[in-house]
Amino acid sequence: MKAVSYTSTGDSDVLVLGERAEPHPGDGEVRVRIHVSGVNPTDWKARQGSGPADLPRAQVPNQDGAGVVDEVGAGVGAVRPGDRVWVWDAAYQRPDGTAQELVVLPEALVVPLPESASFDVGASLGIPALTAHRALTAHEGVAAELAPGTLDGRTVLVAGGAGAVGHAAIQLAVWAGATVIATVSSHEKAELARAAGAHHVVNYREPDTAEAIGALAPRGVDIVVEVNASANAELDTKVAARGATISVYADAPGSTEVTMPIRPAMQKNLRWQFLLTYTVTPEAKAAAVRAVSAAVAAGALPVGAEHGLPITRFPLEETAAAHDAVKDGAVGKVLIDLA
Repeated sequence: MKAVSYTSTGDSDVLVLGERAEPHPGDGEVRVRIHVSGVNPTDWKARQGSGPADLPRAQVPNQDGAGVVDEVGAGVGAVRPGDRVWVWDAAYQRPDGTAQELVVLPEALVVPLPESASFDVGASLGIPALTAHRALTAHEGVAAELAPGTLDGRTVLVAGGAGAVGHAAIQLAVWAGATVIATVSSHEKAELARAAGAHHVVNYREPDTAEAIGALAPRGVDIVVEVNASANAELDTKVAARGATISVYADAPGSTEVTMPIRPAMQKNLRWQFLLTYTVTPEAKAAAVRAVSAAVAAGALPVGAEHGLPITRFPLEETAAAHDAVKDGAVGKVLIDLA
């Protein structure tokens, strides 16, 4: 089978396309024939590492993907050969990501994908949707598992509404009943956020962003899904409602620290929740997988430009270019076709 891998960290030129022996599942494992592999910032960051370093064995990149089960090991109960599925965290502390034709995974990482959802949808879930779910459920007054109605009466502010996590956060929040405000940096990205379902969009490059958000949410926003806390801590504090939660899931390039206004945050009893999808509790991850699956089945997580998440495609042999596209800030979702 064909696979892309690397044996030392570095720039995208460490990625090599080659042939590997077909793997077979053991007890509790599932083999998936990958049709589409999704690329996230975490994929190129893991590949690049902190500097050149030899790996103990070849690493296949990419956490997310979608395809068809073609072989199962003993003890597997939820999926069968022929089932369409999406996979998550494939390469987390494992050498086998989704940039290969066949991948063997623990059954828990393989989730049924309904016929109504494309492989593009399946490959776009994983990191973005599971991160968005945790960001939306970090508020102490919100149910641990989203469903229609769980965010009724809540106002959610999504920073960077045109990004992959922002897109998923908008869709999940709308599905769960929230009023969603998204911030963006351009007219084009505003149109994407609206297409994703945001009720209101504010261009943060224009003056008086806090005033504009305040006019849309007079009592403040309940949940902030934050992509750049270093730049937005003061704004988030200003527009937050009493008892709000600011969920921080990323840092901006070159911004590794955040300064926040302590007294105003105290006065509002704000909660700052920093999160990384890999290390949330197993219970929170399982709840996210269930909720995301339900949202997909309900048709609430579509992708494509018409739904606010443009797709940029590459063949497997151009995985390096796909990684570079994500690193360079490609708008929307970067996918790799394998079938």
